[in-house]
Amino acid sequence: MTTSLTNVIARPPTGRARAVLLDSHDYAQAVLLQGKPVPWLEPMAYSNFFGQAQALLKSDVALLSLDRLYAHQLAANPHLQSAMSAKTRTGYALRTLLADPDVLSYVTEFAATFSQTQRAPIVLQIPSPMQWLARTHHFSGTTDVSGLDADDGENASMYVADWLRSFAGLNIAGVLMDARTLPGAGNTAPVSLDTYSPIANVTEHYRWTLALRTAGAIDVHGASASGAIIRADFWLEEGHSLPDGDFLLGEIPAGAVPEEVLNRILALI
Repeated sequence: MTTSLTNVIARPPTGRARAVLLDSHDYAQAVLLQGKPVPWLEPMAYSNFFGQAQALLKSDVALLSLDRLYAHQLAANPHLQSAMSAKTRTGYALRTLLADPDVLSYVTEFAATFSQTQRAPIVLQIPSPMQWLARTHHFSGTTDVSGLDADDGENASMYVADWLRSFAGLNIAGVLMDARTLPGAGNTAPVSLDTYSPIANVTEHYRWTLALRTAGAIDVHGASASGAIIRADFWLEEGHSLPDGDFLLGEIPAGAVPEEVLNRILALI
């Protein structure tokens, strides 16, 4: 059985004083792939690509971006898009997306390959239920997400909770839900981590740590530890200090200079 994210925070595998979770996807695509498409259709190729980035950047966890994988799968699947548009009921599109057997089979196999090839503890990154609801809401016939409320978010969390059970056989340290609004998208009502109790019940059952990422912090369910976000400019130039927090999360910009990034990595001690 793998360690939990809570244990990673308490005892960072890299030996740092504070655990550092790095989202290096866009940066690694720009630097390692030279801007070429990410190999989402080849699980082993993706795992190798991720492993290269991990060897350079040494995140305390291996952050698997299922949010990006699902976006890629959906964009290439007009049949699924049509099925998601079949009814206008709030949440129908998200429920249809998560229940699609072919996509679910591919995603779980992808995650299995990833978990078998990475040495760092695995954390699944997904949109928060409210954000996933908002990102699929246009399939209901409207792009207006202002009417979505916390009750809608809680209902969506039941679909996500059922979906997460599909990953029960994998060695997962935690689930990180991203509550940030996508650039250019409409704002939704804020939803606290406590609202997503159906997901918390699943993660507690499998002994996975559940956390919620916002624009400025990370809330960990059932733990006193809280995370802080490393500002993007930290990676771009010297002179920017690190925030206070029990652990840190940083998303490295695609345009960051590799030499500067490596210098910043050395500062994360």
